[in-house]
Amino acid sequence: MELHKSITLKHLLINQKKFIGIQFSTNKVIQALIDTLPDVSWSQEFAMFYVPNTTANLKLIYRTFQGVAWVNGNFFFSDKLINADNPILNLERYRSRKPKDGFKYCPEEYLLKLELKRYADNTVRNYVSCFEGFINYYYTIDPIALNEIDVRKYLQKLIQEGKSNSYINMAVNSIKFFYEIVHGMPNRFYAIERPRKERQLPEVISKEEVVLIMNIRIP
Repeated sequence: MELHKSITLKHLLINQKKFIGIQFSTNKVIQALIDTLPDVSWSQEFAMFYVPNTTANLKLIYRTFQGVAWVNGNFFFSDKLINADNPILNLERYRSRKPKDGFKYCPEEYLLKLELKRYADNTVRNYVSCFEGFINYYYTIDPIALNEIDVRKYLQKLIQEGKSNSYINMAVNSIKFFYEIVHGMPNRFYAIERPRKERQLPEVISKEEVVLIMNIRIP
């Protein structure tokens, strides 16, 4: 299902107490759901509704709007490093590429988040490559407008091309990174199935090889 509604979470400090601010464009459906939240109030100063900043309320917000509106947490969640031991990235090699007709490069917001998270260079290379494959498959469509059906269609294409399970998993990770990390849409593609881990069968020798081995005389 494609979602057009969204809410944005903000940190609010009112009378030295922490709250979760909920910002959204006027919408009757969202307003009705906001009214169901416990201890919800309106801030004239910040022009948004808010609830006490608790783990229970945060989880409740995501449950309440799941399937109805995207929850944008970009302004709420801090940019935690994936691995502080990794060197600071320099992704100018991607930013300085010359434009190519009919090809979309990885958006700046994607590169910036990879830098902030300090992913390993090899992971960055794989994510950029996989995500560019995805957005160019839907070259004429804004990635934000794509839904789970579109993602499944693209993954089916990779399967038909004979891509390995590890490659397909990397593609899923790169796509989820865009929606869940870059644009703060947690679990937007929670129903996307991942391929099972590949199991390599042991090599089995042929009957002819068995006979040949048995007929070998040991001096």
